[in-house]
Amino acid sequence: MPALPASARSFTNRIARLQERHDWPGLQAAGKVSATRRKEGGASEQTRYCLLSQAWPPERCNDIVRRHWGIENRLHWALDVTCNEDQARNRKGYCAENLARLRRLALNLARLEPSKGSMRGKLKRAGWDDSFLINILSQFANIHMR
Repeated sequence: MPALPASARSFTNRIARLQERHDWPGLQAAGKVSATRRKEGGASEQTRYCLLSQAWPPERCNDIVRRHWGIENRLHWALDVTCNEDQARNRKGYCAENLARLRRLALNLARLEPSKGSMRGKLKRAGWDDSFLINILSQFANIHMR
């Protein structure tokens, strides 16, 4: 069953106490989102807190939270499942940042490639088949910035 909408949402711009205890530059608001998710085996509830750099109306804050989790689910999850990114142990210099950019580029180019199949399968195929790799890399020349 799909996740239900968040059941309790509250956002506030009364954050003086937070600012006294922590030095978060630009902090303008804080929010709390409690969500209930029902699955066949039962239901689970999760509460998330967010810090905002602008005091938005509650409806806009809800949209921001949903978009954030959309990015988390679409990009970060795919990077971890496809490229095993959470297990990467690159720490020296700019290595971690450079490899993260290359992983994102590879994933985005694989998404643009029109054949059916999983992202992991497309990336493996690109490693095995030079003509398929060239086909994926040629997508890079056709990307139009949006």
